[in-house]
Amino acid sequence: MRKIILLITCMFGISVFSQIKVLKNESLVEIGKDNSVGLYKKEDKFTINYQDLNTSNLNTIRSFSFQNLNSDVSGLYKLLMDGFISSPDENIILELPNDIVELHYEKNYGQPTVQFIQYINKNRKYVGKSQFLTRKQVDKIFGRTNGKSAMYEKPATMQQINGTRSSSSQASTATPASNSGSKNKKSKK
Repeated sequence: MRKIILLITCMFGISVFSQIKVLKNESLVEIGKDNSVGLYKKEDKFTINYQDLNTSNLNTIRSFSFQNLNSDVSGLYKLLMDGFISSPDENIILELPNDIVELHYEKNYGQPTVQFIQYINKNRKYVGKSQFLTRKQVDKIFGRTNGKSAMYEKPATMQQINGTRSSSSQASTATPASNSGSKNKKSKK
């Protein structure tokens, strides 16, 4: 009789612990990642995560997010690539819903690189900085090397961007945030 009670008690104890289940977060999709910088998608919201080099704790991960309205992800990629071709004199300033991000271009060992500088919650006191990225790293982060760039590009948008590259009206395809950065740059000269 004691053995039966002990067996029932053990069975009851095991069933209490089996009420916790681990769920997978399947809605977050990695577009691309290189070292400590990655681009992720959740529904129509895109997030860039990076290791903050501006803090003494190198385990600090920061992120900034934006919606893919008017093909903003493709516009950001194009803006980054254009900066590698002709390096801007000043930082390109992008205003996101929650943050301000500057694209800082610099040559490292003769190779053009870009760095994300994030003003967290649009406050200039709280600054996060990513590592410097080369052109190949940006391609990898935006999914150009693994084919995942199709996750944020729509076929009509791709044709529109390719079609306007050959024409002289490239400013019409730029995102509103990039246009404001260009205006700020020109007005300072």
